[in-house]
Amino acid sequence: MRSNDPIRPNPDDPSLTEPVCGIDQDGNPISARVVVERPLTLFLNGQEIVTMMTIGDYPDYLAVGYLANQNMLLPDDEITGIDHDDDLGVVVVRTDRETDYEARLKKKTLTSGCAQGTVFGDLIESLEGMVLNPDAELRTSWLYALTKAINTMPSLYLAAGAIHGCVLCARDTPLIYMDDVGRHNAVDKIAGYIRLNGVPADDKILYTTGRLTSEMVIKTVHMGIPILVSRSGFTAWGVELAREANLTLIGRARGRRFMALAGEGRITFDADAGDDPQDEGVSRRGAA
Repeated sequence: MRSNDPIRPNPDDPSLTEPVCGIDQDGNPISARVVVERPLTLFLNGQEIVTMMTIGDYPDYLAVGYLANQNMLLPDDEITGIDHDDDLGVVVVRTDRETDYEARLKKKTLTSGCAQGTVFGDLIESLEGMVLNPDAELRTSWLYALTKAINTMPSLYLAAGAIHGCVLCARDTPLIYMDDVGRHNAVDKIAGYIRLNGVPADDKILYTTGRLTSEMVIKTVHMGIPILVSRSGFTAWGVELAREANLTLIGRARGRRFMALAGEGRITFDADAGDDPQDEGVSRRGAA
């Protein structure tokens, strides 16, 4: 992989998929690649936090990102160690600060995400003090280039389906591509990468294949990313939270078509949708 290639899952990794035999619509025998999911139990210091169903790649990023997005790992916390045992399906994150989240773990709300996506009530309150970069920009030319690059990039989704993807982007360039069986896992891996590698987030774009729900909005804001894009649709609460946080929220981004329902002021219309032969006759110009 060249140094300027994005970090992404390896669809040829034999540990991420396995062949399963069946038949097709004509009754002919076939062999299909299916995604493998396995449990991963996360500990913060000595306390068990959650068991997640995951494809198993990048467990360090997933663990740190989950804790950061649940506000259990604070910005000034020093991570002293991350231990992963693949055979036991366990990852332990250790910090200098003593932690005890027993009371919080007893009261949680399941979100509309799949598998182990959870949001604690105080996460919504914590959004009030967060300010996203008002000067961040999304040019439509970048958006069109990103959707094309992401949709044609080798991935587990193209190889086996049954997977969600999240991509951290800078301008028109994909930087980090993470896949998993749940979109919340994929975005947590992005958050973990940002945290462990000190990547600035205030000028980045987050692309997801999944729905733009309250959970996705909350996690994106907590990472400090000002722009969230999806090829899928919205939930009403997701839109409401995005507007409150001044998050640019773009959905149904396919080809050169999209809908922006929050943070429209960051969008610069520098490419004509009608330039795409797939969207012939559709044209929109403007400036934000």
